[in-house]
Amino acid sequence: MFTVVLQLVVCFPDTQDNMPKIPVHLTRVGVTGVKKLLKIERGQKRPIVLIPKFDAFVDLPSDQRGIHMSRSPEAISEVVEEVVNKSSVEIESLCAEIVKTMMEKHKYAKVAEVRMISDFMFVKKSPVTENKTQEMTKLIAKAVGYRNNDEFKIRKSIGAEVVGMTVCPCAQESVMEADRNKLLEFLDEETTQKVVDTVTFASHNQRGIGTVIIEVPEHHVVRGEDIIQIIEDSMSSPVCELLKRPDENAVVMQAHKKPGFVEDCVRNMVEKIIQNYSHLPDDTLVTVRQVNEESIHRHNAFAEKISTMGDLKAEIEDN
Repeated sequence: MFTVVLQLVVCFPDTQDNMPKIPVHLTRVGVTGVKKLLKIERGQKRPIVLIPKFDAFVDLPSDQRGIHMSRSPEAISEVVEEVVNKSSVEIESLCAEIVKTMMEKHKYAKVAEVRMISDFMFVKKSPVTENKTQEMTKLIAKAVGYRNNDEFKIRKSIGAEVVGMTVCPCAQESVMEADRNKLLEFLDEETTQKVVDTVTFASHNQRGIGTVIIEVPEHHVVRGEDIIQIIEDSMSSPVCELLKRPDENAVVMQAHKKPGFVEDCVRNMVEKIIQNYSHLPDDTLVTVRQVNEESIHRHNAFAEKISTMGDLKAEIEDN
């Protein structure tokens, strides 16, 4: 005699798929601060090792209560393990691959966005003694995917945030004029002018934080290391973690010979971007930002330029 046991399995829909009490579309829902170990190959050079933080978002339709939250960090893990172990990859392309995977996992989403920021260490030499020093900066990458029926488009970008030194030109001119008047009390005009032309005058300094983010179209490469160089060269002077006395003197003298406002730093970066990346398509989006942390004020100074490559080139050419 055989006994047949029937087991009834009841499948409940995911709670996230239910209709929300308040049916409002949400622009971005996801996870922030997902840390991963990342190794980027650079040909014959030593690989770059990063520990980045990822933020991953999708939009949420008004008829769905929540996203399947675990799928976003799952997409990050899958792509980091799969893509990076195969071959070298640019970090903005890595973000784009994560966006693609997220779109596959979140069928209801029309927009997916991944942002990555990581400390990046590079080695440089101090200006005089040439002591090797490890310098820390930040690399930034981003990819945004848009789905419209069967069409799918991704825009990706790469950037960096770099600390440098700036010197206020306005205060320096004021100091120079005051010292000039003192010199004229016991020197003639010609000798005074020779002194003014020779001496480096004091001013107040700022710690400058420059940021450049450049969209990277398909089949183009923009290196984060090159962006770092552009930012450093656009301030009064780079800074260095290890400086002996001759190095300190060189940095201070260099900075005071190249004073600049926060606005000057942004314009310097724009000019260098055009010089290096004018081959990029005209619709390439460029973001340039400078924050100067003031030493004689409680506030900071800020300047920014957001534009397309075509508009930037037109402005430079027209002027």
